Amino acid sequence: MKKRHVGWSILVAVCLVVSIGFPAWGADVIKIGVIGPMQFTQGEGHWNGASMAAEEINAKGGVQVGDKKLPIELVKVDSNEFVSLPDATNAVELAISRYKVNFLVGGFRSEAVLVMQDIAMDNKTIFMGCGAAHPKLCDKVKEDYDRYKYWFRVTPINSKYLVKVDFILLGMVAKIMAKQLNIPKIKVAIVAEKAVWADPIVGIAKKNLPKMGMEVVGVWRPSPVATDVTAELSAIQSSGAHIIFTTFSSSVGITFAKQWGELKVPAAAVGINVEAQKDGFWEATGGKGDYTLTINTYARVKITDVTIDFFDEYKKRFKEAPNYNAGTYDAVYILAEAITKAGSLDPDKLVPVIEKTDRKQGSGHLVFDETHDVVWGPGYVTAAGTQWQNGKNMCVWPLNWEGITYEGAVPYQLPPWVVSYYKK
Repeated sequence: MKKRHVGWSILVAVCLVVSIGFPAWGADVIKIGVIGPMQFTQGEGHWNGASMAAEEINAKGGVQVGDKKLPIELVKVDSNEFVSLPDATNAVELAISRYKVNFLVGGFRSEAVLVMQDIAMDNKTIFMGCGAAHPKLCDKVKEDYDRYKYWFRVTPINSKYLVKVDFILLGMVAKIMAKQLNIPKIKVAIVAEKAVWADPIVGIAKKNLPKMGMEVVGVWRPSPVATDVTAELSAIQSSGAHIIFTTFSSSVGITFAKQWGELKVPAAAVGINVEAQKDGFWEATGGKGDYTLTINTYARVKITDVTIDFFDEYKKRFKEAPNYNAGTYDAVYILAEAITKAGSLDPDKLVPVIEKTDRKQGSGHLVFDETHDVVWGPGYVTAAGTQWQNGKNMCVWPLNWEGITYEGAVPYQLPPWVVSYYKK
């Protein structure tokens, strides 16, 4: 039975091959493996973004490669990386060796992607990361360019940049709280899922928050898939925290927000909560996640001239707003444009072309740095801060930051129960 179970895991690791708009049995196709945890919203975002791009490109005849056009064929690869690292390893090996994909897009958990990256690099397969945030993934490009040059991160901004945005959002809320509630020194509880990608954020937060004039009252590290965090929330309330600094990429983000709202913990929730980026968050938390503030990649504001059109079309097709894993949409377009410019599918010819990417996309102005990481900052990809306000996920940052305000952004609101608690 055990052998049969292992065999089944390997069998289902690569779910299916889908040619978008063309027969899957065509001899001349560009195969792109879309790899991610397909049983979760993150994998759905990977697949939806890539499918949308492939459909648009194939509707125009495919990708120009020299004197002919080739259709894009997507291979849906279920990494199962939330549950099993070996499954993720098997999935990427099957995608490359058996299904003969030309490229890979996606990947989510840094622990899994670090392993998948090595396999892709050994096979000289260009891998466009659209989910994993750990800086090490791109550091490897600088440390060993010849081996790792086939790796690029499209989304999200890396953990170091996420921390910068985290601190900006935290500082914004702290300033509002200090002014409106007359709190002289803000106390912060750090709550991050127990995962490798979150470790740098926790470390930097512990070191830098005191330098920002705030007091760290404790650090809590629940499981990424925890279904009950009432113990942590009770301890946080007892600590006297004014702000809860969150770092969640998985389902614990729903658990936390729902129970935070149910318990009316008198502390504002600020930081990263990937589940709060999606429309289903409101229903999943029964509306208890209202006033959650999260870093986001997309918002229905004018980040670039194409953002709102992309946002609306994605929502029309898939009945929900895009999460950052839907950056596979841009990854597929980057590959298609590079293939056309190079006139080839040869990865060694494509890498220098991709390195020169300069693209206005839904998340901002995308340019790669020398480590093949997405450039962060004013005029490039900044990320956004979105807050649930009365059932709507509103962009609250950038708002008068470094000369930037995205058209459509609104002011941040403190949770009413927090205001009542400190004004009573």
